[in-house]
Amino acid sequence: MKLVTYIVEKKQKLGVLSTDGQWVFPFDGMDIDYKDMETAVVKLCESEMQRLAYAADHDPYRVRGTVRREEVKILAPILEPRQDIICLGINYMAHAEESARYRGKEFDGKRPYAVYFSKRVNRTTGDGENIPSHRDITDRLDYEVELAVILGKDAYKVSEENARDYIFGYTILNDVSARDIQNRHQQWYYGKSLEGFCPMGPCIVTADEIPWPPKLSVRSYVNGELRQDSNTELLIFGIDHIISELSQGMCLKAGTIISTGTPAGAGLGFDPPRFLKPGDEVVCEIEGIGRLRNVVE
Repeated sequence: MKLVTYIVEKKQKLGVLSTDGQWVFPFDGMDIDYKDMETAVVKLCESEMQRLAYAADHDPYRVRGTVRREEVKILAPILEPRQDIICLGINYMAHAEESARYRGKEFDGKRPYAVYFSKRVNRTTGDGENIPSHRDITDRLDYEVELAVILGKDAYKVSEENARDYIFGYTILNDVSARDIQNRHQQWYYGKSLEGFCPMGPCIVTADEIPWPPKLSVRSYVNGELRQDSNTELLIFGIDHIISELSQGMCLKAGTIISTGTPAGAGLGFDPPRFLKPGDEVVCEIEGIGRLRNVVE
């Protein structure tokens, strides 16, 4: 299923897309009532999930309040994450190489341990919304298409074999980055966390829709030009490893968002670098999930 947060008649609602993507079935039309998507991720029970799945495959007029997709504004699925987003750095080998080259360092081809950092997000940016350029403090604005994982239950001391059972679903995340700020401060938190730096969406695809482990094409385009083109099967550290490793020492609460890293082709990887500027259109695309389009303002 593809779950969405949307606005219709000035009201914010949760819904499930029809299988053909033409209709939005509201949760409340099926007597499923949660205030936001993160709450739904944590609390949806099996019978409610079955109702949503049934609706997605049937006559749109069976659910009260159903609307055509073009009649609503789709927002980011999780608008205000309750915790920082956990991110993976340099988790594709080719991106590790280009990152080292940008920093003027040699890359030894080894990545024995995962690199984790967090991204502060007060409010996510939805499909079609603008990315603020923050030109007063940065002139090295970059894009990073990533597969994000959303956990559906608390994970603590989880084995790699069982990690799959803790995943609620997947979405697209653009880990927008201010490279100059990132490098100046010698860590990534500030340069990754400026307001508007977390485009997400357009939906959450439930885990049952994606074969395990995910082998999904991942692409980004800037002004229609293909920049990144890879596949999640090339992740250095897979989702099972990430969930298991982190959960050995901390409890990953239900609703946690983990962004798994970006492939080669980010702006810093070109010679000279090709950073974003106002007016540029960035499209992030992941197989089975959809397309996330944003323009730099």
